[in-house]
Amino acid sequence: MGQTTTSMLRAVALVGHGAAGKTTLAESLLAAAGAISSRGAVERGNTVCDFDAQEKEFGHSLNATLVGFSWQDVYVHLIDTPGFPDFAGQAISALAAVDTALVVINAQNGIELSTEKMMQLAAARGVCRMIVINKIDADNVNLPALVGEIRERFGRECMLLDLPVKHGAEVVELLGHDSGESDFESVAAAHRALIDQIVEEDEDLLARYLDEGLDPSPEELHLPFEKALRSGHLIPILFVSAKTGAGIPQLLDALAQLAPSPAEGNPPPFYRGEPGGATEAFRADPDPEKHVLAHVFKIVSDPFIGKVGIFRVHQGTIRKDSQLFVGDGKRPFKVGHIYRLQGKEYLEAESLVPGDLGAVAKVDEIEFDCVLHDSHEEDHIHLKPLEFPQPMQGLAVHAKRKADEQRLFEILRKLEVEDPCFRIERHPTTNETVIRGIGEMHLRAKLTRLAQQYKLELDTTPPQIAYREAITASAEGHCRHKKQSGGAGQFGEVALRVEPLARGAGFEFVDIVKGGVIPGVFMASVEKGVRQALADGVVAGFEVQDLRVTVHDGKSHPVDGKDIAFQTAGRKATIEAIRAAKPIILEPVVEIEILAPEAMTGDLTGDLSSKRGHLTGTQPRGPGVMAITGEVPLAELDGYQSRLKSLTAGQGSYSIAFSHYAQVPPATQQQLVSEHQVVDEE
Repeated sequence: MGQTTTSMLRAVALVGHGAAGKTTLAESLLAAAGAISSRGAVERGNTVCDFDAQEKEFGHSLNATLVGFSWQDVYVHLIDTPGFPDFAGQAISALAAVDTALVVINAQNGIELSTEKMMQLAAARGVCRMIVINKIDADNVNLPALVGEIRERFGRECMLLDLPVKHGAEVVELLGHDSGESDFESVAAAHRALIDQIVEEDEDLLARYLDEGLDPSPEELHLPFEKALRSGHLIPILFVSAKTGAGIPQLLDALAQLAPSPAEGNPPPFYRGEPGGATEAFRADPDPEKHVLAHVFKIVSDPFIGKVGIFRVHQGTIRKDSQLFVGDGKRPFKVGHIYRLQGKEYLEAESLVPGDLGAVAKVDEIEFDCVLHDSHEEDHIHLKPLEFPQPMQGLAVHAKRKADEQRLFEILRKLEVEDPCFRIERHPTTNETVIRGIGEMHLRAKLTRLAQQYKLELDTTPPQIAYREAITASAEGHCRHKKQSGGAGQFGEVALRVEPLARGAGFEFVDIVKGGVIPGVFMASVEKGVRQALADGVVAGFEVQDLRVTVHDGKSHPVDGKDIAFQTAGRKATIEAIRAAKPIILEPVVEIEILAPEAMTGDLTGDLSSKRGHLTGTQPRGPGVMAITGEVPLAELDGYQSRLKSLTAGQGSYSIAFSHYAQVPPATQQQLVSEHQVVDEE
């Protein structure tokens, strides 16, 4: 494509539950716009978006994929995202790069888990939402009931933008049509309701509309339509069949004519300052002449060209051979090549303007969520982080071949920087390397990739549960560290107090030392010792959280006062205080959603109760399918996939998300403390 302007750009993400047909929809849009010669199929493994070997093998998307096409002089950047909850990190991160989310719903299955979640996340982020009902020509669909459910779940602002005709074979657009046939609902009534909703955003237009009774022109409706989209006062519903192409031209028109450009969408939530400190809101200006400001929303480890950072330009123009900084880095990197992505293809570009999505390669400093800029004035500008599911499902891994041990860590690190919901943990007390993801499917995909792409064979075992320690009372701790061995010795004395904080509050370190009894130069060492004690655990070897440590007194020595002495004293004083503060052990509790045949509800809720879980709700999810939600300790879910398969004859599935930490039963605490004491003795 040639050079374009910000007003001629659209940035859109396809989001929604798995099997809603997002990848097929992307193929249909690309084919209808002439970006590809013919539409591929997921079943044949020849789609532009699902190009990865694993995606072809699994038959569904694992990664967010960027493509683009032109329609009516507008260029649309489109991100196809995975729908299964295990790969939610890829879908959520796409919300930082787009102005509009197309929430795709399978007409056969209705509103599913990821549908609701992505609607909520897009709204919280200020991303404009449009609902696309796909598979409208499938058997046994009840579109009027589905529209009713959408409005009940997401509000009356969900308005029809078009309607299916001839049993889903065609679609009629409603803004420009106030009469005609449709498969359900009156075209005239739907047209009137849509116009009424839009004109409410413009008082002058509303007054004239009520006085004259005439429809405003499309040009007059554009600005109030955009305003209604941005505020969430309007969530358009469109109908398509990605397989037959019904509704695809109308959807393309809606993207070109109605979806906001980067200059019209809600401004991204930038702020100036550092996380945890004082910050002020910062508004990027989509002006191509200003300083560059771009945000990296995806990292790819490409086997051929190395590390790739995929970003959205929010301000300024990125040109080939220009120089950019990464975050507060002092050394710039030269932009040797700029790429637009079309699935697996990297297409060279000369420049990118505000609203463009692009990529740079072979820049080691680039990380997920970093900001790229061309002036030190932007060193401390960040984009408000997205909220990702906490990776709770874990596997302890180790290489089968000793020669692969070092390689394992390097490759796991590559996978970690690509995926905001994948974590690597190294537990020195158990010598375990643990990988954590959102669910079993997520981790299985990672293990398959390690074996196929990197030729790494691993053994896996269930990991130790990520327990935590906390305190329930205040207590004092004191340590005088004194060591003399001939020459200069070591001396440091620390007195501190620990206090419990609310669950989830984390850790606070407070220095109220008066009179310089602990010189300021050593306070960082005291804090380092305190943090070491918390990280190592005190009663059972698990990280201590939710407490305040206040250092209030101590002593030093003009000659023997050393960093190591105050670090040791801080650590030992913390251990002493925590042991006296009535410590408890906490376990992770997760929210669980189980999808299974309705007839199995009783058995599954009973099984959940037997695992110290409690039920929070049941809700129908499609014909004969029940969604069971509850909370259960993560420790009780070891092997749950096999148990669920047995209980439901293979028809059940589940997903989990971290909820909170709760105190373990007394018997469990006693067992964990005893096991830690045995390890210490060994």
